[in-house]
Amino acid sequence: MSSTPRLPSAGASVSAPEYHANPTWKSKNEAQQVDYPSAEAFQSVMAKIGRLPGLVSPNEIDRLRTQLASVAEGNAFLLQTGDCAELFDYCNPEQIQAKLKLSLLMSLILIWGARKPVVRIGRIAGQYAKPRSKPTEIITKVDPATGEATKHEIISFRGDNINAFSAEPASGRIPDPERLLQAYFHSAATLNHIRSELASGLADLHAPRQWSFQHVQSSALQAEFESVVDSLTDALDFMKTIGADTSTFSSSSVLNSVDYFISHEGLSLAYEEALTRLVRKPTADKPSPARNVHASDLASGALDNETLERYDLSAHTIWLGDRTRQLDGAHVDFFSSIRNPVGIKVGPSMKPQELIDILDILNPDVPIPAAATAARASGWTTPSGAPEVVYGKEKGRVMVIIRLGAAKVATHLPPLLEAIAASNHKDSIILLCDPMHGNTQTSPYPPASSDPNAQPLKTRSFGDIISEILAFLQIISSDFPTLHLGGVHLELTGDKDVTECFGGSMRLDPKDLERGYKSHCDPRLNFEQSLDVAFLLSHYFRNQRLGKRAGATASSDEEIKKQQAIIASGSGDELLAELICGITNRPQSA
Repeated sequence: MSSTPRLPSAGASVSAPEYHANPTWKSKNEAQQVDYPSAEAFQSVMAKIGRLPGLVSPNEIDRLRTQLASVAEGNAFLLQTGDCAELFDYCNPEQIQAKLKLSLLMSLILIWGARKPVVRIGRIAGQYAKPRSKPTEIITKVDPATGEATKHEIISFRGDNINAFSAEPASGRIPDPERLLQAYFHSAATLNHIRSELASGLADLHAPRQWSFQHVQSSALQAEFESVVDSLTDALDFMKTIGADTSTFSSSSVLNSVDYFISHEGLSLAYEEALTRLVRKPTADKPSPARNVHASDLASGALDNETLERYDLSAHTIWLGDRTRQLDGAHVDFFSSIRNPVGIKVGPSMKPQELIDILDILNPDVPIPAAATAARASGWTTPSGAPEVVYGKEKGRVMVIIRLGAAKVATHLPPLLEAIAASNHKDSIILLCDPMHGNTQTSPYPPASSDPNAQPLKTRSFGDIISEILAFLQIISSDFPTLHLGGVHLELTGDKDVTECFGGSMRLDPKDLERGYKSHCDPRLNFEQSLDVAFLLSHYFRNQRLGKRAGATASSDEEIKKQQAIIASGSGDELLAELICGITNRPQSA
């Protein structure tokens, strides 16, 4: 990409250093803006963060961009997982390791079924902000002396980096800019532990049984995982015998380490801007590695002829929320100015043309290296008089994270996919299914707690989650052969004994939710339900892969109607039961 970002606001483009010195997003309306009591205190904190090192490196971001290009081409699968909203208290070794292990387990299961690399992105080390539909909420307080209950209006909880979750004292809900500084250091500590765990062999495929599977209740799923591990161990023994397993001689190998990238919703633009740096990029005539540019470099004029680009070093990738994607808004402007891969949350209110307009802003035509154009015959443009220069969309630059809900996916998804398939973005974007956000409901059972402030629990049906994923897959495969599912975006936890969503192979009932309801935000899949999703997807991709290889005939009309009926009913647990039955009865030779 050139040093001239194409920005949505400017009629004429500006250079990266010029935009960096005077970012135009600050002149636009910023949705979900936080009102701090002291503007001076807020600016002081932003100045401190601006002087701190980035949390990630430009080279790591570029490595993710390369892997996401492979996802866009259909040669890899993206698994994005983590908490709805992190709390600072989650920054402890046990919980960080639990999330890592669950991601590794899920990716191993997916790799075995799909035979594709899995790109792992965590909603972690920065997912502290929480968008809200209302600035205030009503709580009930009981006078301990009289027992009289009164209602009070207080500021809504906006995430641990803005204010406190506890409603007592009410002053804790007043936005405090120092919390953004705490968010930086908690993110840094979390990321440091992730890196140390991976460097210490947590991801070593030679010891997959260390990734705890013991509290999974389904004996069929336990047996399936054991068969995966046995096959993997046998393959590694063979590789070691013939000398192909380099881990015997080296501590750095794809077999004992993985990439794990971090992400969060880019809600607080001042925080994101404070961690955005100008980066000198290598070119053919100046191949030195990428590095951050400092103010002294610019002042000296030594970089006047260099290619400089903006990287947000708060995370490897950030996403636009469904409430912050206004075409003329500050968030879209900021996202268009950075080189990180970015995501867009797409809900039922998104119109097809609106989505294409956002994609045009976030992923304009850019110069494409000649080597990258050889494998694609269409979709490129050549400027008049410059036949050696080819322009097109950067593959994997944008992840479209679709969150519709099981009840709406059949009606709302096809128009969106039709617009994408007809656009010049069709082979550059990554389609992600987020089956969580559109399926939130209130538990039919009132809270058992005697606390007068207790509210009905938010929950999600595992059946709805699975039905949305499978409906997504079915619609793409039957009606949009030029597109493919690039991955899934899931809210989950690696913590044990969590009961926030009902259903799954453990047959969790809505009455059981309060037994282990720990979320301070939205309900998450627990450990076993997360593996249920991984096995269902792995099973789907395995059948697809082996069916194509064997030239198998298509499913019968009766089988198709049965699956469609299960999807339409939202009873994904029946599909899971079918899977477990199929695993149990599968011939060993398969």
